[in-house]
Amino acid sequence: MTIGRIERRGLMLVLSSPSGAGKTTISRRLLALDDNLAISVSATTRPPRPAERDGVDYFFVSEEEFGRLAAEGALLEHAKVFDHYYGTPAGPVQEALAAGRDILFDIDWQGTQQLAQKARDDLVSVFILPPSKAALKERLLKRAQDSEEVVARRMAKASDEISHWAEYDYVVINEDVDFCLSQVRAILDAERLKRHRQTGLVDFVRELREEPVP
Repeated sequence: MTIGRIERRGLMLVLSSPSGAGKTTISRRLLALDDNLAISVSATTRPPRPAERDGVDYFFVSEEEFGRLAAEGALLEHAKVFDHYYGTPAGPVQEALAAGRDILFDIDWQGTQQLAQKARDDLVSVFILPPSKAALKERLLKRAQDSEEVVARRMAKASDEISHWAEYDYVVINEDVDFCLSQVRAILDAERLKRHRQTGLVDFVRELREEPVP
């Protein structure tokens, strides 16, 4: 991948939020608008939801298989969330970054901490806050994916998740999804232009300086 004539290393864009704050909606819209951004497909021990496809939405694995991947160091990050394990296979991500492609992560603060420990220079982290607790609960109820008991558990955990906001590079409030999306896109555009990511910049500048004036 190049920007103009300049080669660039890809980046890992992390979006985190409490359940229901909008990270999945923002992620899907961002992916639809950006051809150089691909979603990181996580491995999970959670059973598939209706319409989810193995290898597309998640790699659905047993707890035994997940444990083997973690023990072999084949996961960039992994965590247990609501009774199930989630983790990011390292190989596909590293290949994409080296080729100049950007990878989007829809993960929680635990996974983000692990990514920061292993690949801080490649990481751009964004925390999405809801405008209020009432709005958060309303969104959880409207999506009708979980039982009332699960919604209550997610709301109880929200305060702890929100407390990690200061660990992120950027924080945005999702009161209006279109405005929130525009803010995330602005972050992505700016981070792509960071000097240390433009691996071809040294050669470009040298050629520019040596180029004869017509």
